[in-house]
Amino acid sequence: MIRAEQITKNFNEQQVLKGIDFLFEAGKTNLIIGRSGAGKTVLLKILVGLQQPTTGTVWYDDVNFTALDKMGMRSIRMKIGMLFQGSALFDSLTVEENVRFPLDMFTHMTARQKLERVNYCLERVNLAGSNRKYPSELSGGMQKRVGIARAIVLEPKYLFCDEPNSGLDPKTSIVIDELIRSITIENNITTIINTHDMNSVMEVGDNICFLHEGRLEWSGNKDEVLESDNSNLQSFIFASPFLKRLRAAALGK
Repeated sequence: MIRAEQITKNFNEQQVLKGIDFLFEAGKTNLIIGRSGAGKTVLLKILVGLQQPTTGTVWYDDVNFTALDKMGMRSIRMKIGMLFQGSALFDSLTVEENVRFPLDMFTHMTARQKLERVNYCLERVNLAGSNRKYPSELSGGMQKRVGIARAIVLEPKYLFCDEPNSGLDPKTSIVIDELIRSITIENNITTIINTHDMNSVMEVGDNICFLHEGRLEWSGNKDEVLESDNSNLQSFIFASPFLKRLRAAALGK
């Protein structure tokens, strides 16, 4: 698990995060949602150690992550997988080379061991046999799955996903959501997803953190979100007419 305790973040005179307390649980898909400018990306960067909080602490299990030096942070980061918004694949490398990249950087595995691990991860994301293809030969959804394979190749304990469904059609987005969720459950990973995708909220929102103007306005799960009486959350979630109708049906109105 990852725990944020009283996280604040100031940029000059502007306070972007205002006392965030939240527990991101292992084996669950933990979603950070909110409007643009709510502080989602800043919180994600603080959780992964790319920025330091102005005040507050981040705990990885029983380790105070914010108190660690560079070497200490590196030991934690070795347990972190990252899925970037644009997949961030290397265009000049094959699928196999892209997935193998973290193994080349951070392990002393033999070439055979690396290939076995790469093949396992590609099979897990339903891309077995695509080793020699280049990113330009893949669809957006396939590129995202290669990104997931690379993110899990080091068997991470923690997985961060930044807008994993950005640019994908609804059907492919569902595939990606379910893939991330199943990997999370199977491996008891603490997965944190920064998303605007309301389908993701309704499908895989095991644990939801809603930020509004830098504050934690609401928390709950996908089953509770439709019944929330938080006006800011309602305004954000039910901007879609479809979701408004879904909520009305759920409440029997």
